[in-house]
Amino acid sequence: MTKRTPFYDLHQKHGAKIIPFAGYEMPVQYPTGIVQEHTAVRTSVGIFDVSHMGEFEVRGPGALEFVSKVTTNDPAKLGPGRVQYSVLCYDNGGIVDDLLVYNLGTHYRLVVNASNLEKDFGWLNDHASGDVELRNVSDAVALLAVQGPKSLETLQPICRQDLSGLKYYHAMEGTVAGVPMTVSRTGYTGELGYELYFAADPTVARRVWEAIAEAGSPFGITPVGLGARDTLRLEMGYCLYGNDIDQTTNPLEAGLGWVTKLDKADFLGKKALLEVKSRGLKRTLVGFTLAEKALARHGYSISANGKQVGHVTSGTFSPTLKTGIGMGYVPPELAQAGSRFEVDIRGKLAEATVVPLPFVPKR
Repeated sequence: MTKRTPFYDLHQKHGAKIIPFAGYEMPVQYPTGIVQEHTAVRTSVGIFDVSHMGEFEVRGPGALEFVSKVTTNDPAKLGPGRVQYSVLCYDNGGIVDDLLVYNLGTHYRLVVNASNLEKDFGWLNDHASGDVELRNVSDAVALLAVQGPKSLETLQPICRQDLSGLKYYHAMEGTVAGVPMTVSRTGYTGELGYELYFAADPTVARRVWEAIAEAGSPFGITPVGLGARDTLRLEMGYCLYGNDIDQTTNPLEAGLGWVTKLDKADFLGKKALLEVKSRGLKRTLVGFTLAEKALARHGYSISANGKQVGHVTSGTFSPTLKTGIGMGYVPPELAQAGSRFEVDIRGKLAEATVVPLPFVPKR
């Protein structure tokens, strides 16, 4: 059965186009359109309903040991109120999911992709041992992302705590619009932004949403759907599970070596990843731009010198750069900036050039 987030009625009120996504009825765009929503986040502020994401709590004396065993990054470096981007790996190095790890002082919170929620929870349960309590609290948590250069100015007037000192990838307990919540200085847009975790009650959700909308009205705050969420993350070169990463890819070839701590104590997939590193990568995820007005889509083939050498994982038209952009896996010899190859777009070859990621500056 398809679920609805606590903000569903508000999406309808704002005229959103609703589609099924990861088991939920979610807004893909609003009447203003994807480009305007995208631009609002890059230049001012937007509000996203991301309550479909999964949240797990890890408690007990063995919580840190367990989180360290199942994630590639090192949660031992997380003090209370710190957040970490990380990856779950199978024994063979393939990716179960990418996620955020929160140290909330009394426990850890794992935030996973909605499409992987049940799979992830089952996989974590299968590897739980010792004095650890693992709980799926996804249905009890509402999650809003407020993103853009004006996000601080939007939230501060309705937040009881001072947000100006909250650093990137830090979180704190706060009160917004009179509602207690976890306020996190995170987001998947590359802009200044915050994510708000609070009780998934429709009445509470409406109060928070409307307070943020009113506070952001001087800046033209815009509700943002899944469409612009995807174009924003792709301009930053951020991976999307199911497109850029999955069980057939490993974090080293996906450019996620920076969150893969091969020098820490043993973790699931470490042995396989050490072997991958020792052998050398056979392919690498790169960003590219297209020379003409064309759109590369997931699954399109990449060729060089008349031979297929890889495939596109994500592609879109960049509202910021006004050109086609994409990511895909290619052999290491084609991974350097300036390298060129062709993308087969419905039978026509379009020239592509490898560029450094992110496509637009991270702020």
